[in-house]
Amino acid sequence: MTSQLTSPPPFIARESFIEMTARERARALLDKGSFRELAGPFDHHTSPWLPLQGIVCQADDGVVIARGTIDGEPAVVAAIESAFQGGSIGEVAGSKIAAALELALRDCENGHPVRPLIVFETGGVRLQEANLGLAVIAEIQSAIVALRQHVPVVGIVAGMVGCFGGMSLAAALCSRLIMTRQGRLGMNGPEVIEQEAGVDELDASDRRLVWQLIGGAQRVATGFADALVDDDASAIATAVHSAFARGVPSAHRSQQVDAYLARLAQIDPQSVTPESMRTVLRACADDGSTAETQS
Repeated sequence: MTSQLTSPPPFIARESFIEMTARERARALLDKGSFRELAGPFDHHTSPWLPLQGIVCQADDGVVIARGTIDGEPAVVAAIESAFQGGSIGEVAGSKIAAALELALRDCENGHPVRPLIVFETGGVRLQEANLGLAVIAEIQSAIVALRQHVPVVGIVAGMVGCFGGMSLAAALCSRLIMTRQGRLGMNGPEVIEQEAGVDELDASDRRLVWQLIGGAQRVATGFADALVDDDASAIATAVHSAFARGVPSAHRSQQVDAYLARLAQIDPQSVTPESMRTVLRACADDGSTAETQS
């Protein structure tokens, strides 16, 4: 018997989206050659509060705002840099996002639609600027709600920092939310839960449990996110194009309160596990909020 040698499958090169900086992410998501940064580092929009506490500022306060096009249509990208203060939102960082969304809203109201895209990578409000950060996060949320009446507001949660605190609510308000398996989404981070409620409530070192509860696959399976995408810049860009192409949803996730309450009512808090929660919520997925999986 003669053996036949088969060629190995072709290697497909992928570029990690997670490993990109916020500026690289914004550039990768916009049409090639259309990237134009607004309020960039050379404009020196720094936090006035961090130096008072002995913290070195970043010249763009950890947020990149870029205008350009997506599929030839005008777009604005707000990308949060996790490497600076854990992507936390302070007065300047949040004001940049809110202002970008409000300007996009003004264009939409004047008959010139702009596609808004937010790349979340944040632990939430910056503790050194707590009240100011909370106030500006509320402005971001308000702008998202106003914008999504005109165009889809698309969010991405891809990196290892995830999206927590008040910005998790902003992510939930987006028309469509794209996640990777590595991404995490929740109101409180696992470390905070362990610190406040004890390790018996949640062991933050149990990575498998943490991702089962708030990881990208879990959030898509339970309808809190819409698309699960591999950590590949091209795949994420394709998911973004698809999200905008689908137009404004007939009902946004945040408007489906009764559906989510009905799902929760079927979960026994005394015996719940990540697997049992997924089973219940997957069975309820036919209510119109079924997520799409892309990989």
